[in-house]
Amino acid sequence: MRQFQFRTDPDGTESVQIAVRGHQVLARPMLNFGPGYTLEQRRALGLTGLLPPAYNTMDEQLKRVYRQFRSQPDDLSKYVYLNQLQDLNEILFYRLVAEHLDEMLPIIYTPTVGEAIQKFSSTFDRPRGVYLSIDEPDGIDEALANHGQTADDVDLVVVTDSEGILGIGDQGVGGIRIAIGKLAVYTTAAGIHPLRGVPIVLDVGTDNHALLNDPSYLGLRRPRVRGEQYDEFVARFVDAVRRRYPHALLHWEDLGADNAHRILETYRDEICTFNDDIQGTAAVVAAAALAAVKAKGETLSQQRIVIHGAGTAGIGVADLMRDIMVKEGLTPEEAASRFWGLGSRGLVHSGGPMRPFQQRYSRPESELRGWELEEHGRYGLADVVHNVRPTILVGTSAQPGAFTERVVREMAAHCDRPVIMPLSNPTSKTEAHPADLLAWTEGRALIATGSPFGSVPYGGTTYEIAQANNALVFPGIGLGTVAVRATRVTDGMIAAAAEAVAELTSAARPGSPLLPSMRQLRAVSAAVAVRVAQQAQAEGVATRELRDPIQDIYRQMWRPEYPRVEVVSKIEAPSARPTEP
Repeated sequence: MRQFQFRTDPDGTESVQIAVRGHQVLARPMLNFGPGYTLEQRRALGLTGLLPPAYNTMDEQLKRVYRQFRSQPDDLSKYVYLNQLQDLNEILFYRLVAEHLDEMLPIIYTPTVGEAIQKFSSTFDRPRGVYLSIDEPDGIDEALANHGQTADDVDLVVVTDSEGILGIGDQGVGGIRIAIGKLAVYTTAAGIHPLRGVPIVLDVGTDNHALLNDPSYLGLRRPRVRGEQYDEFVARFVDAVRRRYPHALLHWEDLGADNAHRILETYRDEICTFNDDIQGTAAVVAAAALAAVKAKGETLSQQRIVIHGAGTAGIGVADLMRDIMVKEGLTPEEAASRFWGLGSRGLVHSGGPMRPFQQRYSRPESELRGWELEEHGRYGLADVVHNVRPTILVGTSAQPGAFTERVVREMAAHCDRPVIMPLSNPTSKTEAHPADLLAWTEGRALIATGSPFGSVPYGGTTYEIAQANNALVFPGIGLGTVAVRATRVTDGMIAAAAEAVAELTSAARPGSPLLPSMRQLRAVSAAVAVRVAQQAQAEGVATRELRDPIQDIYRQMWRPEYPRVEVVSKIEAPSARPTEP
């Protein structure tokens, strides 16, 4: 039997029916308004004497919790505090984050969440999400059922196998925190209701020796499973999600490079699924590139693009930019020829090793015969930049300092406005720092970074540095997809997201950023959602029509406010709105 149920009233306000009493109310984060309950509500809900006498408005509560947040000694302590607040009073948590988004997004998401993931087992307190073990594949359905939601209760499933967490690699069961963090951003940025998402970790073991030898580690203490057994486990998981949550978007997060592209290609034409590391990264980087070439008075198809780090994210970037070039008039072959990708062993070329998903950007050996090289047979970044003379340089390599002064000056010598994007996270992994890039290009570089950087003064101009944060795109992609109940996430929908973000800023003025500020995140997400939903309708993958897309999207965005309370003895009828058993 359901114990409470949220719904949207005809006037647009949210209400909640509550059928539990006393401590059972305060034990549920979505119902625990603390001193935000009136005296009348306390009597009706059996809370008399269980709360301090004073009544506090949400604004008064916000002031108190913000002071508590600010008093924490470091970022990890702030993460732990916010995590505890979310477990105590979830609505207040989301309101606090929304009110201080610039300050708190780097805490609940990248980069601080990386440290929290590394310390998952030692800081574990209240479990959230679903933990699926490859040693118990027959328990997948039971685990999902135990989480409580029915088919109509879930819009989003965010899942990771934790192999490629941020820039820190294999983190085993601790990866659940990246799934939780992603859902928190979906709620904060795009208004996805907190009760309509499910965070999941696929625990397939770990190759992280520090975790395997840590007595406190909470995951499977075995080497990471690969191959046929892994694929069968993933297939059973996807089948269970498809049956149990038929209307949900399945979001893959931080899979290893060998699995990410393969899994996306396997399932993208069967279910509504999306890989943020591939498609979300591609969309935000493409948005920055589109804004940059517009500022230069050029098109994307005129560029020569070097991608240092041709893995999961890098190839995803190339694929989307290639699709946009085709839209601009190039053939697929002509568009692919505009890219040079470097992996861990240098340039991807026909005579060298490569992964299957890199093959479409492999350079023919005949092209390389006339190149000037520092070392015969080796095609490093400096060699590629010297011979290709790129106009756009993208870093997804996790190699700190890879964009050296020599490389950047070489690029700038042949390009008036070089577009340089060191995207690797966290900050310790970035390929270059914006201040250096501006100095080495005499202020001519158009820059977007993966980590947040402050503004940089140079030559009398203050340069605002755009952060190519996936949070600018994935919440809107999710909201737009969910709003029309799309059956697939298409390449056209990803391109529409990139174009929507690119149109929200102008880099024509010296020093202006290539991307919108994170302070505009909710408005950006709404704009992206509208374009994604319209594209889904245009491509025939939408099963729900939006008559007035702007208003319809706005109405679907949940706002962190205490709902109107209805005290009931039982929940009479199922709701079409968010619920929890």
